[in-house]
Order: sequence, then structure tokens, then C-alpha cells
Amino acid sequence: MATVADQLVDVLVQCGVRRIYGVVGDSLNPVVDAVRRSGGSARGGIDWMHVRNEEAGAFAAAAEAQLTGRLAVCAGSCGPGNLHLLQGVYDAHRSGAPVLAIASHIPAAQIGTGFFQETRPQHLFAECSHYCELVSTPEQMPRLARIAVQNAVGRRGAAVLVLPGDLSHEPAVHATGESASLGGPPAVLPAEDDLVRLAERINRAEKVMIMAGAGCRDAHADVLALADLVGAPVGHSLRGKEFVQYDNPFDVGMSGLLGYGACYQAMHEADLVLLLGTDFPYDTFLPQRNTVQVDLDPARIGRRSVLEFGVQGDVGATIRAVLPELRRRADRSFLHDMLRKHERGLQRVVDAYTEEVSQRVPLHPEYVADVLDEEAAEDAVFTVDTGMCNVWAARYVTPNGHRRILGSFVHGSMANALPHAIGAQSAAPGRQVVAMCGDGGLAMLLGELLTLKTHALPVKAVVFNNSSLGMVKLEMLVDGLPEFGTDHDQVDFAALARAAGLHARRVEQPAEVRDGIREILAHDGPALLDVVTDPSALSIPPNITAAQVRGFALAASKTVLGGGVGKMLNLAKSNLRNLPRP
Repeated sequence: MATVADQLVDVLVQCGVRRIYGVVGDSLNPVVDAVRRSGGSARGGIDWMHVRNEEAGAFAAAAEAQLTGRLAVCAGSCGPGNLHLLQGVYDAHRSGAPVLAIASHIPAAQIGTGFFQETRPQHLFAECSHYCELVSTPEQMPRLARIAVQNAVGRRGAAVLVLPGDLSHEPAVHATGESASLGGPPAVLPAEDDLVRLAERINRAEKVMIMAGAGCRDAHADVLALADLVGAPVGHSLRGKEFVQYDNPFDVGMSGLLGYGACYQAMHEADLVLLLGTDFPYDTFLPQRNTVQVDLDPARIGRRSVLEFGVQGDVGATIRAVLPELRRRADRSFLHDMLRKHERGLQRVVDAYTEEVSQRVPLHPEYVADVLDEEAAEDAVFTVDTGMCNVWAARYVTPNGHRRILGSFVHGSMANALPHAIGAQSAAPGRQVVAMCGDGGLAMLLGELLTLKTHALPVKAVVFNNSSLGMVKLEMLVDGLPEFGTDHDQVDFAALARAAGLHARRVEQPAEVRDGIREILAHDGPALLDVVTDPSALSIPPNITAAQVRGFALAASKTVLGGGVGKMLNLAKSNLRNLPRP
């Protein structure tokens, strides 16, 4: 007879789930056994993906969901087990990744007694999920499982099912039936009045600027068509980079603490800023005037910036509906001016940071990132640790419409790159997956190197090893504080990786960088490149004043986080070729 746990697994199979990431144990054992009896994904069931820490399992699920757009699942045993899930579930939820977390619980009869390992998962996960419910009786299955799945998929975020271990053993009461999950949120078209008002405001503006975010994922052509029609420079958030920057002759870079180019200036000189599919959190970088926002989620509209008005709708659908009502701008002077300033800004940054960089020791991390970008596959998936690796990815990884860039860009958790890579590689076994790891982040979840070995996942980890928490050091610097507690002992991560059974190499000289990257990328299996980099690579150019750095308020100060801008300077130069000379 089928159990409640069997029924849960059946529902997940029907929804297209092929694996669950987690750590086996006590209250979770009935679910794990149901997974075993399902026969694995090769037989139409589900695989159990053993990780070394439930936190890594939740991160892996978040990456799988972001890469595929489909439901991904993680699980943890009662008490400490599912508590470890919290970090990754938060990351998934804030990234809009459809993830179901199975939080197993103590025996149902013991809930509320202070029993061994008792926590209150319904309370703990409520803040980081669209749906979090306790299964109290077998009669509630499979109904609650399907409701949880629909919340995760339909509302794009996390859902949590709290399942007491003893109840998982119980016989199923209701037939499971057949059903599949939703395909995700629909493309919502704005109300007619909103489209009329949007068209009128765009037509009235003389200088339009577009700030694009991850909500433009499926609207690349639409955004460029709008920019071309109205002569608008296009900036982007970090999450929007991979969807907007490639093949974009209107690109003026990125705003925010990791920003570069003319994005900030274009926003503040425009008489209309269109925030398209972005929930860019740093409100001090936004002009707080002359702004209209378009977003699918009404909760995001107006929460970062003062708006003239907001429009609820899918970005692509909204643009396609409003384009016929817009007049083409003959005057391109604002666009051309911003493109020229963007190119000049990038050139200054490159000159400041990359002069003879390929000969310097200790290695400059921007040089390593530049070579990695050149050598990685055209459809590589990059997973990026929070901290300085965000900088290298933002400035050096070149999007092309096929590559993906995943990181904890909203939640901002350390240690995400390696477990994100586990999920990405599991979901796309034939694709190159590169984890850009900081040494601090890798050290936090170092045990997941063993996960790569266990599952023979051919992830390529590149460790930017500067023996320092570089971003924290910079934060202290710009706050006028002396650095303290940011540096730590030198670690040979290549030796640790070899001890875990991985192919590994350590690089300390510039001449070894390209060969080392090629070696690990070509290796048939998991591999790690430990690159010893300069902890002082975040030096500030001499022409940036302390006041500008401290405030992060002017466009020039957006370049202080170190590194160049990869191929973006070449892109900016190419975008200028067809402009009339001033």
C-alpha cells in the first residue's frame, strides 16, 4: 500500500521533478525511502542528490530552478536539518526561483511538547515562502502537496511543506490522481488606460532612458526595439545583465555599487526613466523623479523610487502593445552623448586597472576573470560567489544570449557559488558549469567538493584566493573604518581539492593563468583551479576623492570596486562607430 511519502513523490514526478537535494536522517527517512523505491529518474522516478549540508541542497535547488524555469526540490530532517535549509530557501524565494522545500518534522503527537530537536518550521519558513503549511493528517495529501507546488511555480518563489516523520509512514487515504503543475505566471497585458498613459508620457519626453532588470529575460528584442524607436540609452541591473547587455547598441552599462559606464549619468540626465522589470534595491542610485515603472509584480511597483505612475504588466507584452502608439525620435543627441560618455568612462577604468596587469604578481583577479571569460564555452553557466566575485562577473563575464550568470544577487549570501554550480550541473549535465568562488565563500561550504566527487559532477571551480574578505574590507574603507578581521591564513585549496579526489591545480604566476584555466576546463570531471590573487586589487584610482568613494554618489565612483570591464569597452567602441562625429 502506498504511503503518504509515496504519494508526495508521485505528485513531484507528475510535476516534472527529477531529483531532491538533501541530507538523509531520522524524520526524513520515509521520504528518502519513497525516493529509493521510485526507481530514480532513469526509470521515471526521482533521484536523491546527497549533499554535505542542507544549505547547499537548497542553493542547488535554487540554481536548478533559475536555470530551467521548472520546479526544483530540497529537503531537510527535523530541527537542525531543515534549519540548514533556510539560507538557500531565502535565496530561492528572493530570486523568484520555484523551489519546494520539504521540512520534515518531529512525530505529530510530540509537537508542542518541547520534544528532542523540536522547532516550529511553519514560523521559521513563513517569511521566505509564498506558502508554508503543516501536513497534520494523511487525508490532507495529495492536496497540500499540489497547493505547495502551485504556489512555488505560479507565484515564482519558495513553498514549504512541513511533514512529520511518523505521518510520512502512514498509508495514503486518497488516490493520488493525475495532474501537472502550472507553467508559470502568464504574460499580463496592462489595462488599456495604463497603455494610453504610458504612450503619452514617452511621447512627451525628450530624453528617455531605460533601466532594465531580470524581468526583461524574454524581452531582449522588445527592449531594443523600444530603445531604437525613442533613442534611449539602456542600462541594466546586475541580474538584468545576462538578458539585456548582449547585442545591444544602446548599452550604457550598469548602476549600483558594482556599476560602470554612463548608466548612472543617463538616469539622472533623462527627463523620463523607464524602470522595466527591475526591483533594483539601491534607491540612492535612482533619480527619484521623472520615473515610470513597468513590472509584472504589483508589489514591486513604487517601492524603490518615487514614480509618476506604475504599470502592471509583462515587460515584453507591454512594450509590444505600446510601440505602435509611439513616435520615432529623429533627435538622437542624448543617446549619442551617453554612448560617448560610456565609452570614455570605461576607457578610464581600463587604463587605471589593467596597465601591465598580465605581468603583475600577486595576480590581479581582473586578469584571471578576463582570461576565464575568453576560454569558457559560449553556453557556459557561471555561478558567482557574493563579494568581489560579483565584481569580476559584472565586469568580465560577457553575455551572449546563451550563457547564464547565477548568484545570490538579491539575498547576498556568501558560499553560494559551489552549491549553485551543483544544481546547475545536475540540471544540465552536458553543459559547462564554472563556479567563480571566493576563498571565504568556498571555505564556508568546503564539504561540497565531496559532493562533486560523489556524483561525478564536472563542475569547474575557479577560486579567487586572496586570503581576505575583500568586499568587507572595501565596505570598511568606504565607511572610513580601519580594516579589521578581514584577512585570514593562506590556504592551499588545490591541495584540499586533491585530497577530496578532484583534479586540481594552483596558479601563482601570470604566465600560468591561461594554461591553468584551459587545463581545468578541459578536464573530464570535477576540477578546481586555485588562483592566488592580490588582496589589494580593490585599490582606488588616484583621481577618485575620498568623499566620492565614501558616498558612492557620482558615476565615477561606481568604478572603485576594482577590475576592468572585460569586453565591454570593445562593445562600447563598436557602438560608437556609426554615430555622427561631434
